[in-house]
Amino acid sequence: MFFLAIIPGIVLFAVIWKSDKAEKEPAKLLWKLFLFGALTTVSAIVVGLTGELVFGFLNPESMLYIFIDNFLLTALVEETGKYLVLKKLTWKHPAFDYTFDAVMYAVTASLGFATLENIIFLIDAGFATGIIRAVMSVPGHAIYGVFMGYYYGMAKTADVNGDKKLAKSYLVKALLIPVLLHGFYDFCIGSAEYGIFLVLLFIFEIILTVVGIRKLRKLSREDTAIRQEVPEEAIQQAAAGSQAIWQELPKEAWQKDSAEIS
Repeated sequence: MFFLAIIPGIVLFAVIWKSDKAEKEPAKLLWKLFLFGALTTVSAIVVGLTGELVFGFLNPESMLYIFIDNFLLTALVEETGKYLVLKKLTWKHPAFDYTFDAVMYAVTASLGFATLENIIFLIDAGFATGIIRAVMSVPGHAIYGVFMGYYYGMAKTADVNGDKKLAKSYLVKALLIPVLLHGFYDFCIGSAEYGIFLVLLFIFEIILTVVGIRKLRKLSREDTAIRQEVPEEAIQQAAAGSQAIWQELPKEAWQKDSAEIS
């Protein structure tokens, strides 16, 4: 069961690694992201148990409790842990210089969490549970990481270009979007006794997988260096300045240069 628990994470990491075509990331940094991402599983368990005590007065079968349990005690706590690891280890790292790097980092941290969580879940579980988690839960964490990485990369680009307000907005989305996706997935599972939520889960899983794969491929193809953009006005002013300098030269000088070039 141990190998069944870790194989999905290894396979998905290989896919992300292969998609990073412009420049491979430092192995040491990726290991840190994976290991610290895995450690957030412990904090998620502690916070989850504490939350269950705090909200213990609610009926565990009520929709309110199911919502709190899945959106707040699970999705918010788990994705926040991954996000904090991502931000702490990579935001100022010199290797973070391409847009796809953000996806690589976010997915690696997510797979660290998903792998350890999978090991814990499968200690006393059967083979069927392992297969279900291998095709749904672990890939789900990877896809949440793709969305987190997308907005995280946008935030870094905005920050490099001095737009702190836009960078902050993208950082909020880097956390909020994965929380909503993760929370809805878990909420549907927690409400499985109502048939409609099983249908929603099936539809959501298909859409999420398709969109996630397409976004991953698109981000891989459009991977670009993160650098400060030169305003169009500055380019035009520089061009105008060069032309003015050229026109100020004596007529004989630029006629002579033109003749030499031809």
